[in-house]
Amino acid sequence: MGVLAMVIAAGTGGYVVLGLDLIDAVYQTVITISTVGFRDIGEITARYKVFTVLLIMFGTGTSLYTLGVLIETMFEYRLDDKYQRNRMQRGIDRLDNHVVLCGYGQVGRAIEDELLKAGEAVVAVDYKEPENKVFPEGHRMVLGDATEDSILLQAGLDRAKTLVVALHSDVDNLFITLTSRALNPGLFIIARANESRTIPKLRRAGADRVVNPQQIGGARMAALVSHPEVAEFLDVVLHDGEFKVVLGEVLVTPDSAFADRSLAACGIRTKTGATILSVQRGNDFVTNPPGRFVFLPGDLLISLGTQEQIEALRAQAQER
Repeated sequence: MGVLAMVIAAGTGGYVVLGLDLIDAVYQTVITISTVGFRDIGEITARYKVFTVLLIMFGTGTSLYTLGVLIETMFEYRLDDKYQRNRMQRGIDRLDNHVVLCGYGQVGRAIEDELLKAGEAVVAVDYKEPENKVFPEGHRMVLGDATEDSILLQAGLDRAKTLVVALHSDVDNLFITLTSRALNPGLFIIARANESRTIPKLRRAGADRVVNPQQIGGARMAALVSHPEVAEFLDVVLHDGEFKVVLGEVLVTPDSAFADRSLAACGIRTKTGATILSVQRGNDFVTNPPGRFVFLPGDLLISLGTQEQIEALRAQAQER
C-alpha cells in the first residue's frame, strides 16, 4: 500500500510538471497504472510519452500486485476459517459419548479446561467465538444459538453422554435443559443456576445436577475463613494436581465381586490401598461406611487414593 501510494504521488507530480493541473494529473495517473486508459489528457509530447511508459512499467505491476495481495488476504482468511470450521465439524460428527458444553464464557472455559485435563471429549456451543482465540488442545466448538435444536444436534447432543448448561441466563438454561431431555432421554444434565429459586425448576425440567456458582464461591470463601488450611489442602488436591491423590467413582454392578458382600469381606484397603469415603445408594450417601456395611448392586463407591489405586479398585470390583 505504501509503495502504491508513492507511485501515485510520483505519477501525479510528473504529470503536473508536464503541464496538467492537479485533478487531471491524478486522473491520468490512476487510469494509466490501472490499465484502464480511457484517453490521454494534455499535449502528447515525447517527454509525456516517455514518462507514461515508465509509469506503466513501474506503476501497473505495483497496483496489480497490491490488489492481488488484498484479495488473497481477504479470501484466504475467510476460506481458511471456513475450512477449519468444516474440518472441526467432521471431527464432531465422529464423536460419541462426549460432553456438550453450552456457554463459553469464563465459567464455560474453566469447565472445558478441567474436562480436557480429565481426558474428556468436549464440544462447546456459543453464539460467538471469544475475542481471545487461544484455545487449549482438543478444543471443539459449534457457533450458534444453543436454544436451537439444530445447533444442539450439530454438537452431537443425540450421541453425547453429558450436557453441561452454563449460560448467563437462567431462562436459557431452563429451556435448553427441557429441550435436551426430550432430544436425548438418557443424557446426564448438569445445569447452572444463577438464582436459588431457579434450582427446583431446573430439576423439574430434567437436570440431574444443578450448580449455583455464587453459592459455591461463597461457601469456598467462608471455608477459607473458618478452616483455611483444610480448604486450601482440598483445593490443591482436587484442582492443582500437585498431589497424586484423586477422588474416584466405582459402580457396583450385579456381576461385581463386591455385590452382596461387606466392606470388610472385600478387603479393599488391603488389596488396593484405596479408601472408601462414602457410598451413594439412590439419593442417599453413607459416609465412612463401617466394615459390616454390605454393598448392593447400584451402589456408587466414592473412593480416595492414587490413580493407580483407583484403577486397582475398579479392576477388583469387576472380578468374580
